[in-house]
Amino acid sequence: MRALIVTAICVLLASCAPQAPQNHGVYMLLDTSGTYAEELTKAEQIIRYTLSRLDATDTFAVARIDTGSFSERDIIAKVTFDDRPSAVNRQKRVFAEQIAEFVSSVEPSPYTDITGGILQAVEFLNEKGTGSRTILIFSDLMEDLEEGYIRDIELELEGFEVIALNVTKLRSDNVDPREYLGRLDAWQARVEEAGGTWRVINDLDGLEGLLMR
Repeated sequence: MRALIVTAICVLLASCAPQAPQNHGVYMLLDTSGTYAEELTKAEQIIRYTLSRLDATDTFAVARIDTGSFSERDIIAKVTFDDRPSAVNRQKRVFAEQIAEFVSSVEPSPYTDITGGILQAVEFLNEKGTGSRTILIFSDLMEDLEEGYIRDIELELEGFEVIALNVTKLRSDNVDPREYLGRLDAWQARVEEAGGTWRVINDLDGLEGLLMR
């Protein structure tokens, strides 16, 4: 009898425990350096797809990667969706319009602070407290820092999924493919050592598995 009572109490306590949030948080970084800025129409396609996958109470933010990306000033658009379908549709439309305006007028950046962008993404999504947290990096993954910027910083990515998108090959990669493969391996190691998970999606026709719900 005592065992049954203890079991019943445990079940009751478990049912009263606060439920972990089920919403999704996505932060997308857009590389705007050099000729890679010409790829941003593809990024717009990914953003529209992501919007179609997000729903009430989810959070989405898109920011540019430029010279110093550890800054809220680089956020192009951000939203936490309402729980009313009519409001969500309106929010998605406004978000898409903000992105389209940015893509049509963006000026290329001379430097590429990917690490700073990831740090800003982590801070943003941790503050939102979403159930799952995904960082999308639309970039060739070639970090190029202006003199004086310090980015030898340990990342904290426990609970984060980091997905690299459209990792184009540089001219030098065609000469020596080891550079391209080394770049992918280095970022994967850095993300996984920080506790995160890593994926690469280069085929933008296969975005179905972009966000696991």
